[in-house]
Amino acid sequence: MLLVTAGSRGDVEPFVTLARAAKAAGHQVRVAAPDNSGVATDGISLISLGVDYSAMIEDQGVSFGAALRNYRTVVKPIMRGVIVGAARAALVFQPDMIVAHPKVLSAPLIAASLGIPHVRVEMVPAVTPTRAFPAAGTVTADLGPLNRLTYLAASAASSMFGVALDEAARLLGVPRSDRMPPPTATLMPISPALLERPEDWPVSVHLTGAWVGSDSGTALEPNVAAFIAGGSFVYAGFGSMVSGNPAARGRALVDAARARGQRLFVATGLGGIEIAPELRGDDVLVVRSAPHNLVLPHAAVAVHHGGVGTVQAATRAGTVSVVIPFIADQPFWAAMLHRRGLAPRPVAQGRATAARIGMALDAAPQYRDPVDAAARRMRAEHGTAAALAIISALR
Repeated sequence: MLLVTAGSRGDVEPFVTLARAAKAAGHQVRVAAPDNSGVATDGISLISLGVDYSAMIEDQGVSFGAALRNYRTVVKPIMRGVIVGAARAALVFQPDMIVAHPKVLSAPLIAASLGIPHVRVEMVPAVTPTRAFPAAGTVTADLGPLNRLTYLAASAASSMFGVALDEAARLLGVPRSDRMPPPTATLMPISPALLERPEDWPVSVHLTGAWVGSDSGTALEPNVAAFIAGGSFVYAGFGSMVSGNPAARGRALVDAARARGQRLFVATGLGGIEIAPELRGDDVLVVRSAPHNLVLPHAAVAVHHGGVGTVQAATRAGTVSVVIPFIADQPFWAAMLHRRGLAPRPVAQGRATAARIGMALDAAPQYRDPVDAAARRMRAEHGTAAALAIISALR
């Protein structure tokens, strides 16, 4: 099987986790992915799509305005790399199944060209319409019957990248149509503890639970292990979010934690948080990144951007989230956690002062019992195995 994904670390890691499980089960697997995602891919057959989302984020940040300004010079070339690169990878590998991220718009063309099943991995609920809630990345208010209309945004992508799709179709030797067959199956690596399956989803759509890999072989750096051993702390990390004033954000986090006698563990990621030298001390640890599965279970609270991977990692660890959403699906998850009684009201990214972060930290303990219950449910799930069983049954 060929697994193709596009995006930053949160889009690559689940695919690599699935690839490891598939390889262990005896499948021949190749992953086509962007460069420099930060995900360990040792032992995995990997092909580069020739694009680098991390470099793009570090260069222009994350905002809708930046995407519009750089649409022709940055966004279109990257999407061409994904669309055409996936087609080239498929022609070389000749898989008997393609498992693809929704951004891989050429996946249906590949399936038609090779006569193979196409499995879509919908990382967040933004493509499959439902009346239950609006598409992630659109609005957070429940629009009732109009919720289904918000899913039209995803279908507009094909028209934006028609030239690249035409190139991929020529390469694959198939005609391109605006009405390609739907995927054979859609997998959502999301826990039912966080998102209830809508009744109006087709039977081909599967909410599998999060795709979580093995913890074996992972070790903490000595300074991280020593900090964790020192007692309670607040975790703060915004992954690949680069926006606004990261130095002001860092000061607000330090001030909020210190005002409550809490130590602060900061994962700077691609630069969403900066901690000035004068703010550092024995009570503040600053690292580039750290494994969520080993750090979050020890955190009193996790302050983060609300990406689905971090939301699931924190909840599975039994750690209450304080969400400061930036873009895309993050406001959706921030609102969903609060609505389900699993997190305080989210803090707006542009208003993330020490006072507002502090208020959320003060409110966090009242959500601990519901989060513990969700964590027990998530730890009993076997999302990766469920996804692999569905895929294997299609062959």
